[in-house]
Parts: sequence; C-alpha cells; structure tokens
Amino acid sequence: MSQKPLKIAVLVSGSGSNLQVMIDAMKSGNLAIDIVGVISNREDAYAIIRAKDAGIPVSVLSHVPNGRRMGINTFEKYALQQIQDWSPDLVVLAGFMRVLSAQFINNMPCTMINLHPSLLPYYKGLDTHQRVLRSGDKYHGCSIHVVTPKLDAGQVLTQAWLAVDVLDTPKSLAKRVQTLEHRLVPYTLDMMIKKVIDIDTIRVGRMNGMIPLPLKFWMDNE
Repeated sequence: MSQKPLKIAVLVSGSGSNLQVMIDAMKSGNLAIDIVGVISNREDAYAIIRAKDAGIPVSVLSHVPNGRRMGINTFEKYALQQIQDWSPDLVVLAGFMRVLSAQFINNMPCTMINLHPSLLPYYKGLDTHQRVLRSGDKYHGCSIHVVTPKLDAGQVLTQAWLAVDVLDTPKSLAKRVQTLEHRLVPYTLDMMIKKVIDIDTIRVGRMNGMIPLPLKFWMDNE
C-alpha cells in the first residue's frame, strides 16, 4: 500500500532555493510530499518561477489593486483563506520575511514551521551571520522550529551546525549555512513523514516522547 504524501504549503519571499530542494525531492520521489501551493509576499520573488515551472499553484500577495503594497492584515486575510482552501498538513516558511501576527498563527489550521539561520535559541531575528562573527562564536548553523506568536521561540525540531572559519565573512558564512539548510529541510520532512516527529502533537505543544528534541547533525567544513 503506497504511503499518503504529506501535503505542504510553502510561504516565500525570495529566491526559493529551499523550495527548489523540496520540489526536487518531490519530483524524484525521494520524499513522500505533495507541495499543494506556494504563497509569495513579493511579486519579484524568483521562488514564483520555480513553483510555476514545477506546475505548483502560486498565490502572489504583494500589492492591492491600486498598486500599493499589501499591508500585513490584508496579506494574512488572503493567505489564511488560501491555505484553508489548499488544506495542507503542514505549512513551511522558507525564506519568508514578514513577521506574522498572533491571530494569524493561532488560526492556522495545521502545524507551521520556520527555517531560521542560527542555532536557536541564539540569534533570533535578522542579521544572524554578522552577529555570530561579531561575537566570535566557534559554531553556527540553522534550525527548524514550530512557529508561535513569539518570534523564533517555538519548539526547535531539528538543527544542523558547522564550525566557523577564521576567514569567514557574513557572505561566505551565509552561503555555507544555506548548504546546511538544503540538507536540513528534507531531513526534517523525512522525520515527519516517518512520524519520528509527529506534526499533530507538536501543534498542540507536546511531543510524543519518542525522541529528545531537537534532532541534530554535524557538517564538516569541507
């Protein structure tokens, strides 16, 4: 009996490299996922092209009809309606760059996770690579966590980390962490598909006790 795929909706703002990782895994059959739709808050996001090329429905919620940029309340109204119409099992924020309201998050009909470029709980918010270098930290990485009304404060599900090189710049460190992200996203989804991470229990704020969280893996400097 074939496994029912995990239905995913993805929110994006930029190039969509992690969206492409998910698309490739879906198309190749390496992950039992079905990307049911993509929402972008920017009309110039390259992620839109990636989704359309893959035949995935796209909703662009960037501007209202008179040309003004869509406010967050309007965005959330239409985004929530679209997500409800698609009826996903999971919403993934992959490079989505708007802060969502507590009302939107609490009304989400399924679990929502976010990919953040730091080893949470350290360096919540923006400019994580610059802040790591300024602090002289030896290690850096990325985390996938449950979205809650408090910014970057939800249960951390998975993390991947690397050693900071003395020659790293914010740009080089961002590129190296992005490589980690491209491994962490399918890894995390695979853990959800296999029920190692149970999206139903994390939605209500508790885990099933099967594993200690977060799950972690290491990436060498090469």
